[in-house]
Amino acid sequence: MARKKISIGSWAYSIGPYQSNPVPFEQVVKQLKELGFDGVELGGFPPHPNPDDCPDLASRLAVKKLVEDAGLEFSGLAANLWMHKIISVEDNRPFLNEFEKNLRFARDLGITTIRVDTLEPADVLSRVDYNVGKDRVVKSFREASRRAADDGIRVCWEFEPGFAFNKPSEIVAIVDAVGMDNFGVLFDTCHANMCAKVGARQFGKKEVLADGPYGLLKMLKGKITHLHLIDSDDTCHKDAQGNDETSAHPPFGEGNLDFDRLVPDLLTCGVPNDWWAIDLCFWANAWDATAKCKKYLDDLRTRHHVAA
Repeated sequence: MARKKISIGSWAYSIGPYQSNPVPFEQVVKQLKELGFDGVELGGFPPHPNPDDCPDLASRLAVKKLVEDAGLEFSGLAANLWMHKIISVEDNRPFLNEFEKNLRFARDLGITTIRVDTLEPADVLSRVDYNVGKDRVVKSFREASRRAADDGIRVCWEFEPGFAFNKPSEIVAIVDAVGMDNFGVLFDTCHANMCAKVGARQFGKKEVLADGPYGLLKMLKGKITHLHLIDSDDTCHKDAQGNDETSAHPPFGEGNLDFDRLVPDLLTCGVPNDWWAIDLCFWANAWDATAKCKKYLDDLRTRHHVAA
């Protein structure tokens, strides 16, 4: 019987609608324990624990103890790398230095998976030669993965509408070009829908698949290092100016994804961990929706005979 543990990204309670009134990390941990979660995925940026606010081993071990005492584990780290660029700049050393700082942070917390992305929106390719930009991404991801491999840590690239190289063929090509055993994609079900069915915010000619996210999941079999599960209603979250930003993350049942269809392939896609991480990023009522999402995945595990 397959086994899957359930976590949720802590950033759901610290950014977007929660930016001005974030839920303290200690309260997040307490709530997840009460709801029977197996873990938490750490958004490693203020106000939740991060490399700068936890600069020494003692402060990091205190965070680790907080989580362990609640009977939880870390499913991954969403590293704060967004102050840097890797497509429109020649020098990727600032990015790699920041990644290295997050790598040490993850190691000290016992986290074995780090999330990255391409950091710049798709329209950057109107200013940077396509092949040059792609080559810069590949080299940056490859070097980050090489460094992470030394610590036994995996790197997952979260492709999404908000960032460049979000077409199905581009996603596959970049993973293959990086060519590191500890590198792959973070398959987020709502991003997969928006990239493979809707073609949201793609640069140039739109590329979608006849089978949408279900087809993309099959294309990426063996190339996935982490999973995020959440629904999709075929829309993007809007930025402050009302423009499409990245995928909307509606709770399960408020979109149109067929998770009973997705689960068999999610269970055989080759992901090297046991985590199903819920992502309620930018959802206005994430705190209230958390219990509903946990119950949905509990029921999904039962229907598909997946062990807790």
